[in-house]
Amino acid sequence: MLVLITTFIYFSLLLLIAYITRREGNDAFFRGNRQSPWSLVAFGMIGATLSGVTFVSVPGMVVSSDMGYMQMCFGYFGGYLAVAFILLPIYYKLNLTSIYTYLDHRFGKVSYKTGASFFLLSKLTGAAARLYLVCHILQNYVFDDLGIPYLITVMVTLVLIWLYTRKSGIRTLVWTDTLQTLCFIVTIILILYKAADMLDMNFSETWSAIWSDSHSRIFDFEDWASRNFFWKQFLSGIFIVIVMTGLDQDMMQKNLTCKDLCSAQKDMCLSGFLFVIVIGLVMMLGVMMTLLYAHVGIPLPTAGDSLIPDFIASGVMGETVLVIFTLGIIASAFSSADSAMTALTTSFCIDILEIEDERYCYTPLKKVSRERVRKAVHICMMLLFILFILGFKALGSTSVIDTLLTMVSYTYGPLLGLYGFGIFCKRVPCEKFVPFIALASPIICFFLDLFTQRSFGYKFGYELLILNGALTYLGLLVASSKR
Repeated sequence: MLVLITTFIYFSLLLLIAYITRREGNDAFFRGNRQSPWSLVAFGMIGATLSGVTFVSVPGMVVSSDMGYMQMCFGYFGGYLAVAFILLPIYYKLNLTSIYTYLDHRFGKVSYKTGASFFLLSKLTGAAARLYLVCHILQNYVFDDLGIPYLITVMVTLVLIWLYTRKSGIRTLVWTDTLQTLCFIVTIILILYKAADMLDMNFSETWSAIWSDSHSRIFDFEDWASRNFFWKQFLSGIFIVIVMTGLDQDMMQKNLTCKDLCSAQKDMCLSGFLFVIVIGLVMMLGVMMTLLYAHVGIPLPTAGDSLIPDFIASGVMGETVLVIFTLGIIASAFSSADSAMTALTTSFCIDILEIEDERYCYTPLKKVSRERVRKAVHICMMLLFILFILGFKALGSTSVIDTLLTMVSYTYGPLLGLYGFGIFCKRVPCEKFVPFIALASPIICFFLDLFTQRSFGYKFGYELLILNGALTYLGLLVASSKR
């Protein structure tokens, strides 16, 4: 009952923020009227970037790969700098609402639609997978005991997200993401404090215990064939941020609500710095949880995603921690899912239906107001989320974080190649070949990965993203002219 009361209060706060920040019209929904404070955007992006998957999966990584994930996070910061000083100037110069409009300016309509389609498919699948994992955890550890069916959990979750984003979209999200990021960070700190208290440690003892533990190992410079090899992780981290932030409408839409380029660059740099710190806290929590398992005498779970949920659900840490954990999961999940739903609505309306372009807008839509079209698309995105989450439930997989990052290597690789070619090469590809090149690159990467595994025992890690983008770039180069 305490969980339900806390959840109700939390959602009431979100709806109150939505009411205060509401503005009618597509400009507020798509662009936030270009009035967002850059510091709030930077802080709120932490929660949107991390999501509930990070809260659950990243601590569990220490069981199998220690704190090696931090190598990738150091690369993330380099990626944030690249986005701030390479991509953002282009977006602001062209005054874009959807970042994929750049491909229309640079290449043409076919490339534009190809890039937007890859984003829509990737984002819908990835965001639904993240939200599925969170719904699965909440159902298993909270709502099953209350007799609430899984379908109701999913539907109520998505309807609530729709309720507080339907009016002003991104304008509201800048403020709700700030609240949700704050809840996420406070949850991590409180659980860390509780774990230290159970181990009867003060701050200095906790710090020493974490960094003297065998799971605190970060760097791996020894085995270049390992997926945890430093340079693989570091370089992959740079490119993952470039594609998952700089080439992702979800992440960029918030930055494009800042009043000018300088503000957006400041928020991007601050966000990258804070992100590394927060991930460090999350991984330290993972190490503390392994110490708690040993202290209590409970064997570590076989699935890393269960490291924190299983221990908290066992009741050893008390009901208060369960409530805090539930609030943190909800906050981290919603800050990711609400912005994804808004970005998908924006991209579909602008990139596919082109409701803001009188030259290309489909004739039947001209008879309907643009705001009504946007509202209808927003509802459709909510329904698609429900269907995708139920599909993941049927598949029954909960080990999501590694799967998501691997999927990124395939689906975002063509976007990396398209933007890289557009920015660093002055040639223009023959448009009719662009969709085939974008599809062929990930397929080639998939079979190349199988071949290297069977022939040489080498399995590609997240560096597959770089290879995928390079193949797309080369394909576009071959099919291009000097025009």
